[in-house]
Amino acid sequence: MNFHPLFVELDICMEEKFEQIGEIYDAFETDAADYKTDAACRKGCAYCCTDAGSIDITTLEGLAIRSEILRLARPLQLKVKKALNQDIKKRENGRPNPCPFLMKNRACLVYAYRPFTCRRIYSLHTCSAERPPMLHRAVMKTAAESIRRLQHLDDTGYTGHLSFILFLLDNPKFLETYLAGDHRPAEIMHFGKSHRIIINRTVRQDSSAGSCS
Repeated sequence: MNFHPLFVELDICMEEKFEQIGEIYDAFETDAADYKTDAACRKGCAYCCTDAGSIDITTLEGLAIRSEILRLARPLQLKVKKALNQDIKKRENGRPNPCPFLMKNRACLVYAYRPFTCRRIYSLHTCSAERPPMLHRAVMKTAAESIRRLQHLDDTGYTGHLSFILFLLDNPKFLETYLAGDHRPAEIMHFGKSHRIIINRTVRQDSSAGSCS
């Protein structure tokens, strides 16, 4: 993973989609706010970043995170690259691994651009291996709907573990295809199957979602 610096001017449709991501995030936070008042989560607890399993994101969310990485100082970019590569290797071998963006102070390097998978998690008790996060059922239902909306918005994209999606976006050919709005799942079929990448279009129920007028 080399963070290939391919910069293109985003068209109006893509810019609208980034705005809609923010709207989906904000709508969820509004709906979940009252439930989160009793959350046991505190700054630095980071259980969700170390033991929560797959950190699934859409390609659209990955594009936002990738842009943030490219703004970092070069030495920090190299550290992120190393952490992402290590994460890929460990997960390909079935080994758990903390989020590659978790810093030594147990804070998130890309907190402002963190994906919905991270935003939706909280817990009513302090978490441990014996006590995983516990959420209200109503919030879980709202979160599932938000995920559906994000996948529908990213109609020509994919959903998968954070490091795998960023790996795809770092491939110049894939990135060009994606930014052009083309949909060619056959080109990533082998990687997709072996890394459990979901084709967002296959989970679409509303054909109008994610379209630009």
